[in-house]
Amino acid sequence: MEQEENKIKKSFGDFHDKNYKLLLLIPAGLLLFCFIYMGVFYSNNQDFIYKDISLTGGTSVTVHQKIDTADLKGALSEKLEDINTREIYDLITKEQKAVIIETKSDAEETRNVLEEYLGYELNNENSSFEFTGSALSENFYRQLLIAILFAFIFMAIVVFIIFRTIVPSTAVIVSAFADILMTLVFVNLLGMKMSTAGIVAFLMIIGYSVDTDILLTTRILKRTEGNLNNRIFGAFKTGMTMTLTSLLAITFALIIVSSFSVVLSQIFTILVIGLGFDILNTWITNVSILKWYVKKNEN
Repeated sequence: MEQEENKIKKSFGDFHDKNYKLLLLIPAGLLLFCFIYMGVFYSNNQDFIYKDISLTGGTSVTVHQKIDTADLKGALSEKLEDINTREIYDLITKEQKAVIIETKSDAEETRNVLEEYLGYELNNENSSFEFTGSALSENFYRQLLIAILFAFIFMAIVVFIIFRTIVPSTAVIVSAFADILMTLVFVNLLGMKMSTAGIVAFLMIIGYSVDTDILLTTRILKRTEGNLNNRIFGAFKTGMTMTLTSLLAITFALIIVSSFSVVLSQIFTILVIGLGFDILNTWITNVSILKWYVKKNEN
């Protein structure tokens, strides 16, 4: 078993020694695409994300009845502003239990249009209404963005304090930034409308990203046993175990909640995407930069 592992380490080391600089072209190309895409996206939408009514303001109505959402959306799309519908299913039977209608129109107008379409009065027993003002939503959105910015800044400060060297610390920060940017681009490509819960998920990605990067950097720079490739391989085994465990748990949770919780579904979807990009940026971007740095110092 040990002999087999040593063969794997040697094969990995030989391949990586020859190609680690070339491998950097993969994340570099992705980052370039992400910057171009976000520039075009912002010029078209005047924002970095598609926002749902929790961030733009509007009305959310939950009607506790089985409704054909395609027909409802088609009939009301010209009467209500920016209408969106989602179905809620029973976890066990998969039977539709309710429909959520979201629109930027005010609550009174939304109620009148829905009652006209459904043919009966909406009350507390068969529906629930939530209205959020646009000023409050925009203010909350700004506060969430400030929270992410400060979280990233404090993370960067802590990383610099821990390693006290420019290149390794910068590599950790670049990897974390790339995780967030790539996840954001992928979410936009999916056309996902971001809620307040989705913004919070990006805060969680910072934490998930930094732990494996710090593990890798610590193993490479602060441990002396074994050669460089052995230390990288050891960090890879530990880090991938951590990441894949989290990824499997979150994926399973996403499958469970996707039919009845829109909020949790969005959080878990963003985390799954973020963890996928974290594997790329930790074990290609960060590893390659650190190896380049260590070999340059040795020479």
